[in-house]
Amino acid sequence: MQNTKIYDITIVGGGIVGVATAYKIQIKHPSLKILIIEKEQKLAAHQTGNNSGVIHSGLYYKPGSAKAKTCVDGRKQLVQFAKEYSIKHDVCGKVVVAVEEKELPFMDKIFQNGLDNNTEGIEKITADQVKEIEPYVKSIGGIWVPCTGIIDYKSVTNKLAELVIQKQPESKIVLGEEVLEYEQGQENTEVITSKNKYITKYMVFCGGLQADRLAKKDNVELKEKIVSFRGDYYDLTEQAKHKVKNLVYPVPNPDFPFLGVHFTRMIDGGIECGPNAVFTFKREGYRKTDFNIKDTVDALTYKGTWKLFFNNFGFAANEYRRAFSKKLFLKTLQRLIPDLTMDDIKPGGVGVRAMLLSENGDTRDDFRIEYKDKSIHVLNAPSPAATACLAIGDAICDMAEKQFNLAKL
Repeated sequence: MQNTKIYDITIVGGGIVGVATAYKIQIKHPSLKILIIEKEQKLAAHQTGNNSGVIHSGLYYKPGSAKAKTCVDGRKQLVQFAKEYSIKHDVCGKVVVAVEEKELPFMDKIFQNGLDNNTEGIEKITADQVKEIEPYVKSIGGIWVPCTGIIDYKSVTNKLAELVIQKQPESKIVLGEEVLEYEQGQENTEVITSKNKYITKYMVFCGGLQADRLAKKDNVELKEKIVSFRGDYYDLTEQAKHKVKNLVYPVPNPDFPFLGVHFTRMIDGGIECGPNAVFTFKREGYRKTDFNIKDTVDALTYKGTWKLFFNNFGFAANEYRRAFSKKLFLKTLQRLIPDLTMDDIKPGGVGVRAMLLSENGDTRDDFRIEYKDKSIHVLNAPSPAATACLAIGDAICDMAEKQFNLAKL
């Protein structure tokens, strides 16, 4: 079915980054007609809706990087937004703790990162001070990060979407339609979905787990590929919830591209433990046995995937073993809280995260947003993208104003 309405901007992807981008452009340019297309039946169905709901502080990111800048700015905007629209959140603070002497130099490094990134209120604390904050945690010292919090990111996404339509009733959100092709004409682009066709002047792609494929359809030259990692969580049982007050993180291992297993109080009062990080044989595979032949061939014929495996073989093997062993998962949790037992944990949620993987197997690329012809592509937006969503939206809005000349639309 052909829709004759011409949209000014079409955003592909209804996760928090895509919807925050629509919101920022709509607020600044209320006359524009914006279309959001999401292939799932609801917004925030993938990374946004399956993460641990943490409002990140900006502690870990390289000073001057896009992650560092947008995380701190985005965090402040997010908390203000949550207050304004009564979205459940709590700036409860977290502790990052060291359990071995060899972790102290890297703890010092991320503390300095925090200072350089203007992460307000952070301080080094002793093991006794850690105990005052989290009585069941065993450590040799840590960092207190008071500006970290928790939030319901699905609610944020839905509120942002609601505000877009409220600001401009001619804007539209389409669910349950997958973008298959887009054909650029001289004036406009025809967007072909699994159910309809739409006409738009410009496009912004916020495709998360499908970002590289959407970019290649648009003839963007991209050497890297998206590789997905599943993260399994356990929850503390009712009898054990008292053992974690708010958020407890380990000092991350600098050789491993993830933050490590941690404890997070969720906004509903539950305590989540995890995640691990295992390669998935399906990009949107939330079950241990999920498999997709296209996704598997795509990943395993890419040399960057094998470089990642070889560079992190020991870590990868441990992550897989823990994915199938509650006992081994518990052992990792006991590094921070030694008196946890098998009865204290039960299987919890699952998330899948998209990482833009370089040909040399490096996953630690910064946020990456690129412009081409009549399109903007968010190529890499892993954590802390949810925290930074409003600041990322600002950056994309600025790029769109420059490249699409929004003032003349």
